[in-house]
Amino acid sequence: MTNKCCSAATCNWTCEAIRKIEADVQRSADTHLIKLDLPYFEECDIDIYLKDESTHPTGSLKHRLARSLFLYGLCNGWINKDTTIIESSSGSTAISEAYFARLLGLRFIAVVPKTTAKKKIEQIQFYGGEAHFVERSDEIYAESRRLAEELNGHYMDQFTYAERATDWRSNNNIANSIFSQMKYERYPVPSWIVMSPGTGGTSATIGRFIRYRCHQTQLMAVDPENSVFHEFYKTGDATLTLDRGGKIEGIGRPRVEPSFIPGVIDRMETIADVDSVATVHWLEGILGRKAGPSTGTNLFGVLKLAEEMKARGEKGSLVTLLCDSGDRYLDTHFDDNWVAENIGDIHPTLDYLKKFN
Repeated sequence: MTNKCCSAATCNWTCEAIRKIEADVQRSADTHLIKLDLPYFEECDIDIYLKDESTHPTGSLKHRLARSLFLYGLCNGWINKDTTIIESSSGSTAISEAYFARLLGLRFIAVVPKTTAKKKIEQIQFYGGEAHFVERSDEIYAESRRLAEELNGHYMDQFTYAERATDWRSNNNIANSIFSQMKYERYPVPSWIVMSPGTGGTSATIGRFIRYRCHQTQLMAVDPENSVFHEFYKTGDATLTLDRGGKIEGIGRPRVEPSFIPGVIDRMETIADVDSVATVHWLEGILGRKAGPSTGTNLFGVLKLAEEMKARGEKGSLVTLLCDSGDRYLDTHFDDNWVAENIGDIHPTLDYLKKFN
């Protein structure tokens, strides 16, 4: 869209929009930090925590990103009272952006793959957003740009702006929250934080914050199958692409996204989809509620690290994210027939995970 000088009316609207977003922040408490009760590790002084991002008003980690992207767009002069907001998403970011668009009285269109979970589409629409479908996940970018041009709207482009919209030095980002909440635990500075990148914005925020505060914590990124991030991390080849997306919604990408910053990551692993899905099924028995499949990717990576620490006789804490609720995936990752057809047999991994209880 064309940038215009800030008239008095436009500036007043922008200030009011920012006030509404900041007021919304003040009405929302910080998310919980859950300590998992896993005797297998606790007996050797290894503690595991989940930062529960499902308790945001829109139910996922992406609530933080959407808020930052709106503030970034407002302060850059890209969004005004007549702007149509367009976003490329696999669902969760679109839900959160629809929430903020409704808060500001703006039209919102989410460009999503047709395979996006039905529950996510319903939630986008619940907040007044519109879903615009494409056949494949790699088609969302061009279609979002086309719509923005056609409607003279603003393409939020989370995959480009996620790493710069959040102030990683400030006292209101997720990394600062984790370290503040860990303050009184027996190992307050985590040995590892584990994060699965979708845009790469959260891993960039956490990795930068760790270095800025000179913590000894290491950051491991975990990638699902059918994603290029891990291969890019190993090779540095930014031209990598895939002609299909993955089965773990919200994480992994078929191309290298501008917001993915490999230099802040200490280690990276690919987690098999069958292990990701089995882990959230196992986790339900511990928490008494469902978490989304990306949480399984995160937690399986943590368990791998914890086993390595135990084998070396190391003590410490590990933190990862519970990214969203599993209620969004009742028709997919928590449906036995869908899992059998799309993921495979999760029972061998479930048998492996039993030893941690």
